[in-house]
Formats: sequence, C-alpha cells, structure tokens
Amino acid sequence: MQPQASSGHVASYYAASSHSTSKRPTLEGDVECDVCVVGAGFTGISSALHLAERGHRVVVLESVAIGFGASGRNGGQIVNSYSRDMDVIEKQNGAETARALGAMAFEGNQIIRQRIEKYQINCDLKEGNLFAACNKKQWEGLKDQKSLWERYGHQQLELLEGEEVKREVGSTRYVGALVDHSGGHLHPLNLVLGQAVALESLGGKIFEHSPVTRVEHGEPVTLYTPEGRVTAQRVVMAGNAYLQGLLPKLESKAMPCGTQIITTEPLSAELAARLLPNDKAVEDCNYLLDYYRLTADNRLLYGGGVNYGGQEPTSIEAAIRPKMLTTFPELGDVRVDYAWSGNFLLTLNRLPQFGRINSNVYYAQGYSGHGVTCSHLAGKLVAETISGEEARFEAFAQISHLPMPGGRLLRVPLSAMGAWFYAMRDRLAV
Repeated sequence: MQPQASSGHVASYYAASSHSTSKRPTLEGDVECDVCVVGAGFTGISSALHLAERGHRVVVLESVAIGFGASGRNGGQIVNSYSRDMDVIEKQNGAETARALGAMAFEGNQIIRQRIEKYQINCDLKEGNLFAACNKKQWEGLKDQKSLWERYGHQQLELLEGEEVKREVGSTRYVGALVDHSGGHLHPLNLVLGQAVALESLGGKIFEHSPVTRVEHGEPVTLYTPEGRVTAQRVVMAGNAYLQGLLPKLESKAMPCGTQIITTEPLSAELAARLLPNDKAVEDCNYLLDYYRLTADNRLLYGGGVNYGGQEPTSIEAAIRPKMLTTFPELGDVRVDYAWSGNFLLTLNRLPQFGRINSNVYYAQGYSGHGVTCSHLAGKLVAETISGEEARFEAFAQISHLPMPGGRLLRVPLSAMGAWFYAMRDRLAV
C-alpha cells in the first residue's frame, strides 16, 4: 500500500503541492436532493458543477477525499479525443456515431479552460502537448492522425520531423512528433479541488469519507453510507476504477489498470529548458506509452507502464526511473522525490461507457487512459441528459460494450498477454 498524506490522498507530488487542505464533513443522518453524485473525481465534480449551474440541488458522496482516485494522481496532460480515434470508431460503430463523437472529441479541453477562467482556479495551466514517434511506423501514424483530426475540424496541429523535434524535446529517442497546440498540462488535483469549491459556492454539498455501502433502486433512489442516507430523484455513478462493486452489471465490461509516476527534485532552469524547451507535455506512441512534463516548480514528472488489475509494483521508482533515463540519460544523478501509482478503468473497445440503470441512475466511466478531457465532457453530457437534452449523451450510451475476455478470473493474464504482444510490436516496429 502507498503511504497516505494528511489529506487522505496518496503521498504524491500533487498532494504535497495542493492549494487546499480543507476537509469536508462525513455524512451523518438523512439528506434529500435532486441529484446524488457518487465519486468526487473529475467525472463526479464536473457533473455536479454543471448540474448546480442548471439549478439542481446536488449532493456528492466521496469514499475518501476529493480527487483521491485517478483525478488526483494522473499525468496532468490535456490530451484531446478518445483512447480510440474516429477512424476506429467509424469502422466499429458506423459513420453516424463517428460523426457524433467526432463533434465532441475536442470539447473537453475547452470545458477545462472555461472552468479555470470562470472560477479563477489556480492549477498551473500550461499550453501545448505533443505525441512523439519512436520509429518510422509511428511517424507515418502521426501523419495519418493529423489528417484525421483535421477532417473532424481540429486545425491546431503541427508536424515536426527529425531534428525539428529537438525544438520541443531534448532527447534523441524520436524520429518525429505531432504538436497539438490546443492541448496542455496542469496540476489535476488543484483543478478538481478548485471545481469542488465552485460547486459549493453554488450550494452543492460534498461529503468525504462517506462510502456508499448500498443502493436501493426506485423512485426516488436511496443511497446508504455507514452513518447516513441520501434520498435522490436521480443518481450519477462516477467512481470509475474506484466504484467498488456498486454497478455489478458493468464489472465484467471493464478492468482497473494501474499506472506509475515519479517526480524528480526541482531542476535548474537551464536543465529544464534543455529537456523541454517550450514546456509542453509529451507522450510517446508506444502501446505501453511513456508520458512526461515539467511541473510549475521545474520538476520532471514522468510516468508509464500498465499493471493490469491495478496491482502496484514492488518499487515504483525502480519501474519508472529506467524509462526516464532512456529518454533523458543526463538525469542519472537527479533525485526522485515522489513516486506513486493510481488506477484508471480500461474497457475492451477503449471507449468510455455512458448509460443508465433503470430510468434514474446514470453512469460515466472507462476512459481507458484519456480521462482528463473526456471526464469533463462526460460531466457536461450527464447534466444535459438529466436536464432533458439527451442526444449527445445517447451518442455514447448506444455504443455496445462486450465483457473483457476471460471473465473476472482470466481477464488480467489475458490482457497482460495482449499488452506483451503489442509491446513487442513497438520494439520491433512492425
């Protein structure tokens, strides 16, 4: 188990540099509301804030602390689109679905920026991210990706080839890159905490350390915690990989996966500028990808790897530091100050799962590694559909999701075997 910070979060760089140490109360007694949201991460807080702005009385129940899960532990990169791109969506789900999802594929980053500006959230927002190709096959894929995204209206893209890449990344690993000038990076825990404060300013209530132990379906729905009860006309399930069995019908259709991050000691301004001259975030194009960026205080935050089933490695630093040194060998003597892991929820088709149970319990989950932007889109769509504007939410809800192969017992080893296959393809560039 990872050590806990005083806030209840894992002892990460984000927890150590959080702007807020405020603790919300535990639910005690009975509460009534229009909408109860389960989970105080990006999906839950985004949904709650959009709903509160529309005049709904909202209560949020969080089992630990705001941003405890992936929302407060991720790489902090604003990456557009989905874990599966529109060409795959069109092939698997048809042109109509691809058009609908394509129209929303670049909306999440806009919602994040609107939230930051409207509510004056200090979360170290920086502009730009790029996808880095490790071989010629990946470089050709980036050229195709640029054409595909431009076909869906996204024009803020730039290709860099060969030595041009060093304009953005001081590494010899890459043969090319695709810069997305509408992307970016930020401090994700401060972003979700800032939105939580905005929600409370509109009358929303957040209860921490209040895990939902039982859901009694009906009209209204009743949700039980160890010391209280919420009665709500509608419910939004937004726990993702940390939902802990409250939606058993969906458990077979997704799997928690762990990823690991380390953060160095603060680097000199000169060294930081050599590594990432224009301070953009980077992810490579490998199936088991590396991702990294500079923090506001010039630390290199470096993540990668996937542990299927969400298990933690024996040593996070031992797992990730060699990846960092492959990219930046000059960091061999640099100290690692923080190392942590967290789970995201993986679906078989790599597309998010939106839908409802009965007529009044909604869910949004399974972003498969693209949760920062897509969770903010999800929150807006949940608020729309609860307010009677269902078309955009339904574009996602009608997508079919198959069970993970092997069921609960074999899904982890089978997924790991598949990942090994694709990792070998990356290495062989085939």
